[in-house]
Amino acid sequence: MTNLAIVQKAPVFLDKAQTIDLAAQTVDEAAARGAELVVFTEAFIPGYPAWIWRLRPGTDWNLSEQLHERLLQNAVNLDADDLDPLRHAASRNDVTVVCGIEERDSGLGRATLFNSVVVIGPEGKLLNRHRKLMPTNPERMVWGFGDASGLKVVDTPAGRVGTLLCWENYMPLARYAIYSQGVEIYIAPTYDSGDDWISSLQHIAREGCCWVVGCGNLLRGSDIPADFPEKDSLYPDVDEWINPGDSVVIAPGGEIVAGPMREEAGILYCTIEPAKVGIARRALDVTGHYSRPDIFQLHVDMRAQSPVTFEDGTTPRDLKQNHDGEKS
Repeated sequence: MTNLAIVQKAPVFLDKAQTIDLAAQTVDEAAARGAELVVFTEAFIPGYPAWIWRLRPGTDWNLSEQLHERLLQNAVNLDADDLDPLRHAASRNDVTVVCGIEERDSGLGRATLFNSVVVIGPEGKLLNRHRKLMPTNPERMVWGFGDASGLKVVDTPAGRVGTLLCWENYMPLARYAIYSQGVEIYIAPTYDSGDDWISSLQHIAREGCCWVVGCGNLLRGSDIPADFPEKDSLYPDVDEWINPGDSVVIAPGGEIVAGPMREEAGILYCTIEPAKVGIARRALDVTGHYSRPDIFQLHVDMRAQSPVTFEDGTTPRDLKQNHDGEKS
């Protein structure tokens, strides 16, 4: 049995430090209620760039640059100590944390942003970092394309955890890569919401015969800070639900067992049984007895990709690691 907590709260929008503190406090709160696995939504730190769906292409360039600069300044550097408060919260509470972040590349140009999700183990260690493979529509003006180096399922005390972000979950081959690693708790942090999205998650639970956790963004007009550029024109209604959340827990086979939590801030709690996954796959195991490897095979290149390889075979990432090692 695993006690699960899905955090459906608004971030301190575009404020990295305060949002990380909020996340750490929320881990404490959820752990006090017995949670063993705490899940935050897509780009929770420091908030999903919702304005991209309202700006006018080609006409709001200056505004877009202002907002991107602010996002860049508040993005997480995983090579620094940015996430230490959240890592310490996981450690002191002995819980696993899954959290969506805006990640700033620190190994190449050092200015590209990625939509990433991290898994932090109960010892406070980073178990995995997955970068969104395919940003959706205007997201491509904000985020770079991730590779498959983080397309992994990891063992945690809560169960075998895998994550795909938002519309990555519509990519059948990405799902198949996750299924093939024995995922038990399939986590889908997302900006999407509504009945169509929830029905897609139910399909994933049927197809993968796994627990599916949908963690939705929650944002109201009142959550947009007062100094947000052109707030009055982009978000004039403080009572507007920019995103209603719709966090949900779905059992193997597709039954909704908790949620959807809609237009409500808080934590959705649920107790799940990872052991039920094995029983569910008795009838359908799409990467096991229900696969046909003699006909179909999926090749996944899980190497970290780099646009530069130096003649001695190193990459900028290798050079940075060596440099950091010398300094330490």
